[in-house]
Amino acid sequence: MLDETLTALADPTRRAILTRLAAGEARVTEIAAPFSISLNSVSKHIRMLERAALVRRRIEGREHFLSLNPHSLDETAQWIEAQRKLWAWRLGELDDILKEKAHG
Repeated sequence: MLDETLTALADPTRRAILTRLAAGEARVTEIAAPFSISLNSVSKHIRMLERAALVRRRIEGREHFLSLNPHSLDETAQWIEAQRKLWAWRLGELDDILKEKAHG
């Protein structure tokens, strides 16, 4: 799931859609309105966000409503934080070795 999430987040249009959904549920047509691309193109972006489990769809009659699913973002943030901690530790170790060599 991490690969799908990172791929989905790599596109500025998809990030803009998520930013809009952070404000609350919206119809697909409302999501598409600010973009200068076709509804079909926006729908493709939405499907990628759904595959990454970043967006949920609710259907009521002919209307499709989208909402943000923050769980995938939480998992991605946890992975990024773990990587940040690992690299901070590794760089700290390297810094200690270089300081030892400089003083020794």
